[in-house]
Amino acid sequence: MKQIHVAKHAPEAHLVKGFLESNGITAVVRGEFLTSGWGELPADVCSVWIADDAQFERANELLIAFLTGGAAREHRGRHWRCPRCGEELEGQFTACWKCGTPRAGES
Repeated sequence: MKQIHVAKHAPEAHLVKGFLESNGITAVVRGEFLTSGWGELPADVCSVWIADDAQFERANELLIAFLTGGAAREHRGRHWRCPRCGEELEGQFTACWKCGTPRAGES
């Protein structure tokens, strides 16, 4: 298990965890309940860790793209149609807002 991100607060840590998991990388948040003690604890108390060390490089590349906006720019402008209900969606959506079906390749 390797630490991939130090968060400013628990919601940020869970956002990063969710992003990694949406890309197939198992992650956990550690120290989220200790943040109320900040000031007396180390600054890296709330962090995100990945379960499989072998996925660290891929996770790091994805996280850099996510935090710098590269992941959003990559999908901007790519409209897609839901294979289940036929709804047309903008490129930043990874699942259909109408029926919840994931975009192809986004499981």
